[in-house]
Amino acid sequence: MKNIVIASDSFKGSLTSAEVAAAARNGIKKVFPDCRITEICMADGGEGTTDALFRTLGGRTVECAVHDPLMREMTASYVLAPDGTAIMEMSAASGLPLLGANERNPLSASTFGTGEMIADALRRGCRNFLIGIGGSATNDAGTGMLSALGFRWLDKDGDTLDGTGENLARIADADTSGVMPELREAGFTIACDVDNPFCGPDGAAFIFAPQKGASPETVRILDSGMQSFAGVTRRITGCDMTGIKGAGAAGGLGGAFTAYLGGRLRSGAEMILDAVGFDKAVSAADLAITGEGRIDSQTSMGKVPYAVLKRASAHGVPVIAIAGSVAEDIGEKHGFAAILPVVPRPMSLEEAMRHDTAAANITRTVANIMKLLSAIK
Repeated sequence: MKNIVIASDSFKGSLTSAEVAAAARNGIKKVFPDCRITEICMADGGEGTTDALFRTLGGRTVECAVHDPLMREMTASYVLAPDGTAIMEMSAASGLPLLGANERNPLSASTFGTGEMIADALRRGCRNFLIGIGGSATNDAGTGMLSALGFRWLDKDGDTLDGTGENLARIADADTSGVMPELREAGFTIACDVDNPFCGPDGAAFIFAPQKGASPETVRILDSGMQSFAGVTRRITGCDMTGIKGAGAAGGLGGAFTAYLGGRLRSGAEMILDAVGFDKAVSAADLAITGEGRIDSQTSMGKVPYAVLKRASAHGVPVIAIAGSVAEDIGEKHGFAAILPVVPRPMSLEEAMRHDTAAANITRTVANIMKLLSAIK
């Protein structure tokens, strides 16, 4: 083996993507010390997206004052890449982990803080944005974010409304006279790992709002508001959000980016692969190694290993996947050259997820793979 690319997701709760790559690299070097290894940090648009891109692209971290989902003052951070691209996670300002269990209420939660991060980057001269929108605490259809960027939502009497889930049904029009002019020059690539529609039985409210604290009645109120706001948006922008896959991501934030800011929704993993130049790196490789904490039926639904497989296969490069656990029915249907669990013996989940144990398991497993490949050669 002369050239191997490592592009694994994190093993959540155990190792970051960078730590998985480092452990795999150690395994490769035990057998092929002269092998050229390219380590690419990966994520799928949720937690770890900013860090993955930062580690690969470089840049600097910027902090700014924002408001959390309940409009309390806080500080959030994002990354400015060397080419001036702003790399963000909406969860840094509007994420569910920012709220206590008894504070979760998507009727009152707002994405205003996400808009404040974008506004801060615009004022710094950024015009290109890569934004992961996983992990939201909100279901405001992005109205809070847009409010922070200068949009003003009006009720039927012309009075201003805050951008929250409970106000969606009351929005009758928008005043765009105060929208930041810098937005006309800005481009947004939005990373999401779901393709749910904006509203309806499979939409943002019904599928995701319950985990954000919504009762069945609240879900119905939110979905009704989403349908109403979709109609208003269609009249204002000409964009029908109800027909866009992924518009329901992050409580409708995906739809807001598309309809009001011209954003492009992408698979989070695909976005990162593009941003880090994966195709160029893998085209010269003999093998690609990928993985995630658990490989199961969801792996083929836009997860990192499957995205890596598709890209590498297009260049004729075989892909081996490793995981903390592998579902029994996974078989060979995904097309990987091999799918291997890294746990060598029966052990508790707690033990398997310990940082040192997980790293050692990955190193040993990858070293064994290399020994096998060496013997075949």
